[in-house]
Amino acid sequence: MKAIFPLLAAVSLSLAGNVYVTDYEYQADLNVYVVDYEYQADLSVYVVDYEYQARGEDSLWYFCDYGYQADVSVYFCDYGYQADLKVYYVDYQYQAGWRGGHPWQERLH
Repeated sequence: MKAIFPLLAAVSLSLAGNVYVTDYEYQADLNVYVVDYEYQADLSVYVVDYEYQARGEDSLWYFCDYGYQADVSVYFCDYGYQADLKVYYVDYQYQAGWRGGHPWQERLH
């Protein structure tokens, strides 16, 4: 039983939706552009306060402080044509989710 607990802890930590914001485009896994309207977005994102709330969810983001804590690193670009993913921040968790098929779906966590 004692041997299983560290394994379960490691698995649960690997499913967290941690996002790290890089300063440079070449450091990022994904270029992200924040759109003005929800209909323009590939993904509607809700930012959570705690890491455990984002486990296993692409649309719930927890911004971590260090790159080694992150599941994905992002760079916020200035123009939509530079982006791999367009996001829109929502006010409520139930509004978060994908707006259709996308190559990054189920890969952000």
